[in-house]
Amino acid sequence: MNLPLERPDRLGFSAWVSGLNAIGTLWIFLIMLLINIDILLRFLFDTPIDGVTEIVEISIAGIVFLQLGDAVRAGRLTRSDGLYNKLVAANPRLGHIFGIFFDLCGAAFFIAILFGAVPTLIESYQHDFYAGSEGIFTVPIWPIRLILCISCVTVVGVFIGFIWRHIRALRNTTLINGGV
Repeated sequence: MNLPLERPDRLGFSAWVSGLNAIGTLWIFLIMLLINIDILLRFLFDTPIDGVTEIVEISIAGIVFLQLGDAVRAGRLTRSDGLYNKLVAANPRLGHIFGIFFDLCGAAFFIAILFGAVPTLIESYQHDFYAGSEGIFTVPIWPIRLILCISCVTVVGVFIGFIWRHIRALRNTTLINGGV
């Protein structure tokens, strides 16, 4: 269930999530521009741009993770919630309890990704890991791994916001129903 932002103090976080999404969108545009310029140079002058394949390969993960927080927040992440929506409509209290459980699972999943990603970020930074072919084109991979870590923290924040809203809604439902 997608619960809207209600408090003004959440606007900063909302702007952060939207900003990451906007960066991902701009990145897609720039990648499309790079690919089209590469095709034009290849076709017209038989001189491709070195590294386009590598840039596109590592960009995909960065773009996906930059836009993930907004997808979760807006309820656009792939999920099957038909039964859940019926449950919320029939029994809001139970629906919010399940919502807390589902959002805790989502947060735990991204915390697990974060715990796996931080050591690889540190390792790729300390050891100067690169993608590409040495002598032709190389690009460091630590910035993509940093984006992954930042985005995981952001998605966990989105899930915590959902959990908080479910708790508030659950409290309101309990108060309305007389503590039942």
